[in-house]
Amino acid sequence: MIEIAGVVLGAVGAGWLLRRKHRARTAAGPVPGIPCMVRIPAGEGRWRAGRVYAEEGAARWVPQRGEPVALPGGRATGIRVPSVKEGIVINPGSRIVTCAYDGSGSIEIAVMPLDVRELLECVPQAES
Repeated sequence: MIEIAGVVLGAVGAGWLLRRKHRARTAAGPVPGIPCMVRIPAGEGRWRAGRVYAEEGAARWVPQRGEPVALPGGRATGIRVPSVKEGIVINPGSRIVTCAYDGSGSIEIAVMPLDVRELLECVPQAES
C-alpha cells in the first residue's frame, strides 16, 4: 500500500513540474527564427541543431553552440525528404533544403514541412 502511495505522489509531483514548465514556456511567447538541423558542407559532417534567421535580406544560421554562420547570397538548389539513415538522426518527417551561397559553399537545412515556405522566403530558390 505504501508503494502505491509513493508512486501516486511521484506522478502528481512530476505532473505539477511539467505543467509549470509548460506554462513558463508559453508565457514567454514565440521564439524568432526557424528551428532546424544543419549539415555543413552539404552531404558531409554531422547534423547540428540551431535556427535560421533572415534579417535585412541576409540569412544566417545560429547553432545552439558555436558561432553564427552567414549565408551571403544563399539560394535553395533542391528540396528532398531524408533518407532512412538521415531519418535516424533528424526527424524523418522533415524536408531537407540544399542551399548554395557565395564563395561556392553549400549547406543542407532540415526543417519541418510547415516551415519550408518560410525558409524559402529567407533563402529563395535558384533559377533553373
